[in-house]
Amino acid sequence: MSDVIEDVDTSEKTSSGNGDHDVFAHYVNKVEMTKALIEGTPVIALCGKVWVPHRDPEKYPICPTCKELYSLLFNAPAD
Repeated sequence: MSDVIEDVDTSEKTSSGNGDHDVFAHYVNKVEMTKALIEGTPVIALCGKVWVPHRDPEKYPICPTCKELYSLLFNAPAD
């Protein structure tokens, strides 16, 4: 099982879209997050958002899509 931690990006976007992903903390693989913080490389959240982490995720609500996917992936009952 892979560890997942939260991070958030609140930078303004100029591309089209509703921008909802920019105000949430997202679930990201812990190893990839550590690498991104050290090297400044982008990460991919469970919901598909791609960004370079640099904000405190504790200040933002969890992305509803990430939260739902995490629940489905890691809390699903075994068959």
